[in-house]
Amino acid sequence: MQVASVIVDVPTMRTDKTYDYLIPEEWKDSIYAGTRVAVPFGSRTIQGFVIEIKNNSETDKLKEIVEPLDLSPVLNEELLNLGQWLTNTTLCLKVSAFQAMLPSAMKAKYKKILYLIGNKHDAELTKIFGNKSEISWEEAEEKKVLPLLQKEVKKGNVEVRYTVKSKGNKKMLTSFSLLLSMEDLEKLIDSYPTKAVKQKQILECFLSSGKKILTINEISNNTGASLSTVRPLVQKGYLLEKQQEVYRDPYQDRIFERTEPLRLTEEQNQVIGPIIRSIDEVRHETFLLYGVTGSGKTEVYLQSIQKVLGNGKEAIVLVPEISLTPQMVRRFKGRFGDDVAVLHSGLSVGEHYDEWRKIQRKEVKVVVGARSAIFAPFENLGIIIIDEEHETSYKQEENPRYHAKDVAIFRGNYHSCPVILGSATPSLESFARAQKGVYTLLSMKKRMNNKDLPKVSIVDMREELRSGNRSIFSRELFSKLQDRLEKKQQSVLFLNRRGYSSFVMCRDCGFVIQCPHCDISLTYHSHSNQMKCHYCGHEATVPNTCPECNSEHIRYFGTGTQKVEEEIGKLIPEARVVRMDVDTTSRKGSHERLLQQFQEGKADILLGTQMIAKGLDFPNITLVGVLSADTMLHLPDFRSSEKTFQLLTQVSGRAGRHELEGEVVIQTYTPEHYSIELAGKQDYNRFYKQEMIMRKVGSYPPFYYLALITVSHEELLKVVSVTEKIAKFIRTKISEESIILGPVTSPIPRINNRYRYQCLIKYKREPDLARNLRLVLEHFGQQRKTDGLTISIDVNPYMMM
Repeated sequence: MQVASVIVDVPTMRTDKTYDYLIPEEWKDSIYAGTRVAVPFGSRTIQGFVIEIKNNSETDKLKEIVEPLDLSPVLNEELLNLGQWLTNTTLCLKVSAFQAMLPSAMKAKYKKILYLIGNKHDAELTKIFGNKSEISWEEAEEKKVLPLLQKEVKKGNVEVRYTVKSKGNKKMLTSFSLLLSMEDLEKLIDSYPTKAVKQKQILECFLSSGKKILTINEISNNTGASLSTVRPLVQKGYLLEKQQEVYRDPYQDRIFERTEPLRLTEEQNQVIGPIIRSIDEVRHETFLLYGVTGSGKTEVYLQSIQKVLGNGKEAIVLVPEISLTPQMVRRFKGRFGDDVAVLHSGLSVGEHYDEWRKIQRKEVKVVVGARSAIFAPFENLGIIIIDEEHETSYKQEENPRYHAKDVAIFRGNYHSCPVILGSATPSLESFARAQKGVYTLLSMKKRMNNKDLPKVSIVDMREELRSGNRSIFSRELFSKLQDRLEKKQQSVLFLNRRGYSSFVMCRDCGFVIQCPHCDISLTYHSHSNQMKCHYCGHEATVPNTCPECNSEHIRYFGTGTQKVEEEIGKLIPEARVVRMDVDTTSRKGSHERLLQQFQEGKADILLGTQMIAKGLDFPNITLVGVLSADTMLHLPDFRSSEKTFQLLTQVSGRAGRHELEGEVVIQTYTPEHYSIELAGKQDYNRFYKQEMIMRKVGSYPPFYYLALITVSHEELLKVVSVTEKIAKFIRTKISEESIILGPVTSPIPRINNRYRYQCLIKYKREPDLARNLRLVLEHFGQQRKTDGLTISIDVNPYMMM
């Protein structure tokens, strides 16, 4: 007998194990590890993932698998191993790990269709399909031909496609194949009845084009014939109607100019050498490519990939979601053409599914994408590149809480290939590993064409206030903006906050209007005159009087992008502004449209939040202004100085990347803070040394690992008592070198009417910690269903809020 061990799609701790199912006789050679199957579970039929196939089971009475949901595995052996590793390291459920690797279209309700591929088929296949190019899965089941079709899938004659209801369907196009030779077609046209004018025109269309297959669109454009006019020719046996799949290509309207490899500078040659050696020797090594902004890291990536493709292997390139700009896509598509698939959150469900299938079918060799592209189902990886490796968006904030960097190193190890982590401001953890020799450090200290880094001036906004300037702009920044307008050069203004003002406050009693469901102030958005909670989505209109003291002195504090745009309109009315933030780029394609506008010189000032800090490379930008460098500095997060330094350095790097020299003005209320001072000097090494001292004193990474346990519930007392029990239990299980902070309230004590408590574990070596944390999840996980208690554990957290 054959038995399949299956992980079922029931995401609870109690069901997070394999269940054995008997493989029915007709599916004996059709079910493999990595295939999804439908299995009976309790009173219902659900989806599951086959983990392994074995010949016996310890369970006596086994239920049978209902049917396979795939004819070929959707997860290969490596991805199955990766799922197990993710489960152990991030403490997630196995089914969550596997689902994170698949496009969302495959998690929906679906209908399966079997398609014929190619034209030459044996009699048996012709009998099954008749004169159709597809049959439904149900039809194949009725005819009892699925095991036979399984073999044909292996041979490449048949393919299973999922038609996904309510999510992404395949895009189909009707086409017609000519079943006659060209000589026979000519004879047929000569003898065709004169009354059937349209049919004759359709046949002549095939003859004049010389093609054997024409789409309905091509026939219609040439003859004006509709589908109903073409179909009688199918019934007469002259044509065969087919449904042809066309990929939804988000970039189909674009023509990407092919680019050739550039001549490398001396520095680029020095850093690419060790990477090429690692590729040639088929050896895993992790490189930290530390290069200043504009030093030409992308060209190093492109030429390393070229080498890998030349060896017949594949490449994954990760870029942060916000710098997945059309500019970035153009560089890869321009160099590698149709060999590139692009995966990011801006794609529709269908487009994402199509891109994923191109990878699975081995139709592409390079994937460029955001975090989840690290799971691309390649089987012959030759290189993995993570650009802007310091970006916190590479860490997933919900289960499975993986970091793309760790997954990349796991896969690099598996495929014996290099992993490149690139950044102008590497994370402290990565740079420390490079200093210790765990990673190989490759440095690029000069910009391309030896351009100087932009001149940076730091303006103390306290002095501006003292001298009576109450504007958002310092006098220096304002005069430089005017100067750039006169010279017809472009400027970038950066503000790390969206909306109009940060909060609404009563000037008389100091009352700040808060969200009724969360302990956080509401953010004011002027275009809708609404206050919004950015945590639970609660909205409210701004009151005319203070709810606390009835005063009418309601004022807006802090500055958002909308307010800056308004201010520019008042002070420099002739300036054309493009604003980029979450509010203006939420619609599909808007991000690209706004950047295109700016690139074509239709705007003088690009004003935006974090999304403009990276990846932009425009020759005419000569001024970058940072309106408030302090917004991140005062967050309750041990990485706030590091994030501030990285962001300021990245933004500054947008200026003067080409012929024209660049200048940067950083406005701040704390100019003496080392992260701001050293970002102004672009001195990463000094910042690293200073910050490492702070981290050592505070017992934070890279000196310690962290695990953050957050408990939430609607009753405050329940949260406190459970968190105390957990902290007590963990204290008995860890060594004295480790530190437990808490239990304490979370920095945001209440979200969506649920109270939040947390404790933080700092440790160096705790081999049993993962097992004990899993015990905590198992023990308290039982209470979830009964009383709504939620426990989340984040190993190596990036979000401390």
